[in-house]
Formats: sequence, C-alpha cells, structure tokens
Amino acid sequence: MSEPREIRNLTLAGFMGVGKSSVGRLVATELRFEFVDTDELIESRTGVKITEIFARFGEPAFRKFECDLVVEMATWSGRVISTGGGLVVNPDNLASLKMHSLVACLWATPETVYQRTKHQTHRPLLQDPDPLGKIRTLLASREAAYKNCDVLVNTEQRSVKEIAAHVLHNFRAAVHQPPRM
Repeated sequence: MSEPREIRNLTLAGFMGVGKSSVGRLVATELRFEFVDTDELIESRTGVKITEIFARFGEPAFRKFECDLVVEMATWSGRVISTGGGLVVNPDNLASLKMHSLVACLWATPETVYQRTKHQTHRPLLQDPDPLGKIRTLLASREAAYKNCDVLVNTEQRSVKEIAAHVLHNFRAAVHQPPRM
C-alpha cells in the first residue's frame, strides 16, 4: 500500500525551453495559485544570476541551492512551481515534490528545444560549441528522471493554452481522486 499524497501544489518539471514558465503562469492564474519559478527565486535570494552561480561556484553549488529550496517547498500550499530543468534528476528532490505536488513533466524533442533556446544567452548549460549535441546528451541523461514524474506532457506543436489545459485537467483529476486502498 502506497502512502497517501496530499497534493497541495502543482510542479512543472522538464528541460529548458519546454514552456514551464509560460504554462505555469497560465495554470497559476486559472487555479488562483501563486506562481514560483525556482531559478528566479534562487537568483532573488542569492542576488546572483544563475549563469554567474554556475561560472563562479559551479553546478554542484547551484544544485545545493535547489535541494535546500525543495526542503522548504514541503511546507508550501497553493503554488504552481516551475523547476529548473535538472532539479528532479535528484531522486530525493522528486520524491519530496511528489509528497505535496502533482509533478507534471513537459517535454519536447532536442531539435525543438534547440530552436526555442538557441538565441537565449541565460542558459549556462548551453554555452557549448555544439549546443544541440549538449541538449541531446542532457535530455538522454535526464530521461529516466523525467519519466518518473506523475504526468508527461508533450509540448510539440501545441499552444501554451493547450498545454495548460492538459496540465489543469490532470491536476484537477489528481486532487479529486479518492485515496487508493
């Protein structure tokens, strides 16, 4: 018998460029929840841009900030949380999120992610001579974690409104679902 979940939040996971922030803001408005972007929250709390955290302190320091934030999230209610693309790769982070959130993973092909992000300079993991190759490698390494989320939502050739409607449907079904016996 699995532990009952108290779903009080909705978490959007997935790779950069899949629409977590755009979809999250729309869903938060619809649910009358607060929208929280973990990257933006880390930047505001540290006073340092994510790219600078990576450059000055390295990825492990950034992941530590994420882990600390995940611990705090366990006390949250009524929030739509847009996570950084690697946050749920840590199994402890994903398990913690699932205790209080429906975790929906938005996904797209490497080619689509590249098209959506190729002109963005605030993506430290894409500062690579072969960004499409880097995207393919990172997506492949994160695939298992993304598949462990509660819901997978394809963002290919769908509008933000369509994706948001799909996420909302899944969230509403999850919070009204009777406990499993």
